[in-house]
Amino acid sequence: MSEQEELNTLLRNIAKPDEAARTAAQKQWASCAKPLGSLGLLEDSLTEMAALTGSAQLELKPRTVLVFCADNGVVAQGVSQSGSEVTGIVARALAAGQSNVCRMAALASCKVLPVDMGIRDFAGEAGIFSCRIGNGTADMTQGPAMTRAQAARAILGGIDLVRRQKQEGTRLLATGEMGIGNTTTATAVTCALLGRSPAELTGRGAGLSDAGLARKRQAIETALAVNAPDAADPVDVLSKVGGFDIAGLCGVFLGGALYRVPVLVDGAISAAAALCAVRMCPGAAMAVFATHQSAEPAGKLLLQALKKQPLITAGMRLGEGTGAVAAMPLLDMALAIYQGSTFSDYGMQPYTPQGGL
Repeated sequence: MSEQEELNTLLRNIAKPDEAARTAAQKQWASCAKPLGSLGLLEDSLTEMAALTGSAQLELKPRTVLVFCADNGVVAQGVSQSGSEVTGIVARALAAGQSNVCRMAALASCKVLPVDMGIRDFAGEAGIFSCRIGNGTADMTQGPAMTRAQAARAILGGIDLVRRQKQEGTRLLATGEMGIGNTTTATAVTCALLGRSPAELTGRGAGLSDAGLARKRQAIETALAVNAPDAADPVDVLSKVGGFDIAGLCGVFLGGALYRVPVLVDGAISAAAALCAVRMCPGAAMAVFATHQSAEPAGKLLLQALKKQPLITAGMRLGEGTGAVAAMPLLDMALAIYQGSTFSDYGMQPYTPQGGL
């Protein structure tokens, strides 16, 4: 069986949300001693998580942020302020618990798992899960970033990682990434999927100069022209102008739907991966939960395309899954109310809907 056939088989097994669990969660919220709907998107998120998991008895721990690390050949075009060696440096910091997301995750009671999807010249290290597809991608301005088989293999790797996490008891996943040049690949993927121009969607990433931004836009324009990715075929888009990290993240969103684990979107890069997953299998949308609206130019458009609303709008663009992890305490607070005092505990009559909600 080819990678594509295996992927198609798995996608056919994605079931619909559990409407009974959704209704039970809505009834639980209605019994909480507070005005109806007063927690807004936080209520909606927990209700959708109940429908995904099939139970109104929600738990958000244990949880893990999966940080997909890979290098991108397009860096040769001067699209980044840093060299590819930085990907490996940060991956080691992730494994050592020293990176930005590690410090945030410690406060959010979240495990950090760095994943090597294709860090350039990386021999592996304790604490870094290997799902290695290749030694970084090819330069997408010269031809496809990877083969279609590699893209499918990376997606399958992301799906299988969710399976492993589910077996270990994980109740909530967050998506993160680390890869020099990956705002370039994510923008190219987004342009292809949304039919937008690089001039409109290309941002400065980690802080490019005007000259660097011009090189980045030109690289994306060239890659799209050279490869002509098919917007109707997300695997084709990923293979031609994507990265191993984005393809792996796409698999995580598909795996979340398959194995009924909620997956938190981080910024524009993981949102591009989520859109690939939803375009590949619309049913995957039930596992996709937006956390914040990235400051990258494509951030808002990607969430609109996904039909998701962010919990946080703080102008963030750090990456590593930091935005997704930042939303975890908000969800914890909502869960505390969901599991807390009811109108009957207060000896009160519950509110009744009177319109306008």
